[in-house]
Amino acid sequence: MHIEPGVVYGAKMALAVGTAAASAVIGAKLALDTIRQDGPVAFLTRSVLATIAVFVFFEVLPHYPVGVSEVHLILGSTIFLIFGAGPAAIGLAGGLLIQGLFFAPYDLPQYFINVTTLIVPLGAVSLLAKRIIPAKTPYVEVSYAQALALSTAYQGGIVAWVAFWALYGQGFGAENLANVASFGGAYMLVVLIEPLADLAVLAAAKTGASLLGGTALVNRRVYSPA
Repeated sequence: MHIEPGVVYGAKMALAVGTAAASAVIGAKLALDTIRQDGPVAFLTRSVLATIAVFVFFEVLPHYPVGVSEVHLILGSTIFLIFGAGPAAIGLAGGLLIQGLFFAPYDLPQYFINVTTLIVPLGAVSLLAKRIIPAKTPYVEVSYAQALALSTAYQGGIVAWVAFWALYGQGFGAENLANVASFGGAYMLVVLIEPLADLAVLAAAKTGASLLGGTALVNRRVYSPA
């Protein structure tokens, strides 16, 4: 989801500042909800853990340039389920920033673009989870179908934003359209993997319920109804 340098440039970058500001509002709302529900200590703890996880996913796990961007196994829905929406938002923005500052400075000019691409779909996933996962269901009991819906929403949102930035920056020429299509096709393959990762991580959390339940390390909803 790292948009390639030069895809959006010059005065067009101003739009990214606006969308990043909107993303910050979404992230702040999700963060405040977590603080109100679980307190600042739990929020900060999970935010740090989510940031570490995102950095590892970006920098350590395999990632490949395809078309106008890169294909990453971000595991956005996994981070959402385990740490909650607020810490996930902080983790996505923070992990992306750390990677750019220390390992990929060529991505820093596109930071506002990339953070928008990550955070806005997370807000959509947070709303979707409330609709498809009953309040009485702890996340360790999430089904494959529910995990697939969350993953599809998140990855689909990323593909849609990358396509928007590519078309906004480079227009509707045949080559650009082909690059967008190749990225979208490659990225949606992640949907086949992420729900399995969600269920595997949740199964591990269920096994470790005696250690993690009631702690600040994981989202309270992992083990408890809403």
